[in-house]
Amino acid sequence: MPRFQIDSDARRLGEALARLRRARGLSQAEAGARAGMTSQGWGLYEAGKRSGLFRPDVQRRLTAAIEATVEDLSLQLGEPPTESRLRPPPGVASAGRPFTAAPHAPMRRLQLSNDDLSPWAASGVVLEYQPGRWPRREQGCVIEMADGELRPRLYDRADAEALIVRGGPGGLDAEETIARTATRAVSAVVARLDD
Repeated sequence: MPRFQIDSDARRLGEALARLRRARGLSQAEAGARAGMTSQGWGLYEAGKRSGLFRPDVQRRLTAAIEATVEDLSLQLGEPPTESRLRPPPGVASAGRPFTAAPHAPMRRLQLSNDDLSPWAASGVVLEYQPGRWPRREQGCVIEMADGELRPRLYDRADAEALIVRGGPGGLDAEETIARTATRAVSAVVARLDD
């Protein structure tokens, strides 16, 4: 296939990716930045002009950047995931196997009772979070402490000894260091629900 000729399967897959991105309220520039590329690079995937979109590792990377899964992408196509659709286009050899994602834990919700995370999320906002999903930098998270307390924060970074987050009594400008030994789990916030 010539470099910029668009395959109809690639176009359909790119359009499905675009629908997922728009459903999450992200621009191509925001999605591209999250995936470590330019908005133009992201746009080429959505336009079906990059055959790499058929690769499972690329699908995982792009869908993770918009807080979705490869299964969400399949559902946007209106088809169940199949091994044949995950194969590269003709002319490209692949010895890989289809990606099978681990099942996700059910979503949980936590209603904020203070303005520690304002303006990101104010009192009364419900945070929907997914246990087992690690947050990215600047993403909301819910930290389950060893004593059972749930702490909603904005994730900054982590190392082997501690989590560095923002929020809490000092607001979003205050950095908080939490020893990993004091935590049970860290879960990514996937939605903020205003009632």
